[in-house]
Amino acid sequence: MKPYVICHMVTSVDGRIWGSRWRPKANVVPNLFERLHDQLVAEGGGGGGGGGSWLCGRVTAQEFAKGTAPQYPPSDQVFPRENWFAQRDNVKAWGIFLDAKGKAVWARKDIGGDPILVVLTEAVPDRHLAGLRADGVSYIFAGATEIDLAGALETLNRELGIERLLLEGGGGANGALLRAGLIDELSLVITAAIDGSSGAPTVFNSGDVDLGPAPIGSMTLASHEVLDGGAVWLRYRLSAATS
Repeated sequence: MKPYVICHMVTSVDGRIWGSRWRPKANVVPNLFERLHDQLVAEGGGGGGGGGSWLCGRVTAQEFAKGTAPQYPPSDQVFPRENWFAQRDNVKAWGIFLDAKGKAVWARKDIGGDPILVVLTEAVPDRHLAGLRADGVSYIFAGATEIDLAGALETLNRELGIERLLLEGGGGANGALLRAGLIDELSLVITAAIDGSSGAPTVFNSGDVDLGPAPIGSMTLASHEVLDGGAVWLRYRLSAATS
């Protein structure tokens, strides 16, 4: 069983997600993403069992990581490719990151009090596992060389009891879970601002190769709300296409 996955994103009218580029600046509401994140967590009950957990991709992971070295230092330790948790009890929310090859050097164990957990493949070097353990960062394995997203979600539910998960970018992670048919709901906030260029990432990004239409069977508007600054909050229920 996998958690119920809500993709929560704030975007410009033209679908770009770098808020620093949006204009007019007067329409960009500070901390809007975080405020609605907290609202979604409260809606889901918050509390124990990791009910406020959130997931991001590798690029976002490196934005949060504090380590300045390109990789963890060498280690002569050898570790089994088994899930490892620095802590498991009394966790209200996990900060979960997809990091298939082990690129992020964390030098921290939590983000805003949420313990960090990384999803790895078995291809990561032992030095990386030693570094994660030293930092107090939990990890799970999901695949040999590429992340098995469905398997990772099932592990999060089975091992940590996570039943509801906020997917919060970037575009690559969002696109990967969309392609895998793993997103149950889209929480999309459209800000009354425009990026106006092609350089910034989008809400969903599946790479430079045209993969054809997204595998969505249905998309139903569940709610809509006008927010401060002319922003609109749209929530859609999604179901994957059946072959």
